[in-house]
Amino acid sequence: MQTDCRNCPFKTKATSMLSECSLDQLSTNHLELKLKKGDSIIKQGTYSTNVVFLRTGLAKIHIAGPYTEQIVKMVNAPSYLGLPTTFGSKINQYSVTAVSDAEVCFIDLDVFQNILDENKEFNREIIQEFCKNELESFHRCANRTQKLIRGNMADAILDFADKIFKSDSFILPLSQTEFANLVDTSRESVSRVLAEFDKDGIIKVDGRKIDILNKKSLILISQNG
Repeated sequence: MQTDCRNCPFKTKATSMLSECSLDQLSTNHLELKLKKGDSIIKQGTYSTNVVFLRTGLAKIHIAGPYTEQIVKMVNAPSYLGLPTTFGSKINQYSVTAVSDAEVCFIDLDVFQNILDENKEFNREIIQEFCKNELESFHRCANRTQKLIRGNMADAILDFADKIFKSDSFILPLSQTEFANLVDTSRESVSRVLAEFDKDGIIKVDGRKIDILNKKSLILISQNG
């Protein structure tokens, strides 16, 4: 049974600004799916006909490069996925994969475009989110190329704590190989730096469980690179 978008508990700030008429359009022009960890949400190189809304769960955005695949960023629900590639090109320019069990809505592209045209506040919020994400991408690119591995690792751990899980204790949703891909290093370097942080009393590592013990030190490492 499809969810009535007017009563959806997973609205973004942009969606909460839609008129009743537009919410009715969304309700009758979307498909809900429940996904398992590892399921593909968007596949690079395929034709784009829908806007994807991540209702619950966590996903990774990744792109195939000339030699290896690169994890670009992690995305937490609720969030729209694939808007730049959907509106900028009819062909998906990157992939999105669930890294936890998730729920997604596939929204008809033409309907979504009409809703953008008819709702100024919704349109403004979507554009602002575009701008925010682009600025974050610039900073992330500069940090990855200019910081040492300890700085990039600290950045990633803080992002998981503050932006993804909103907790200083969490289960890392990525393998060490995936984590290494996220911070542009090797799996061995990830293992070594995690062990160093643990030994220094900055974090406690137990398998994939991470507890931040000294956040000030982690922030200093992030700032100093």
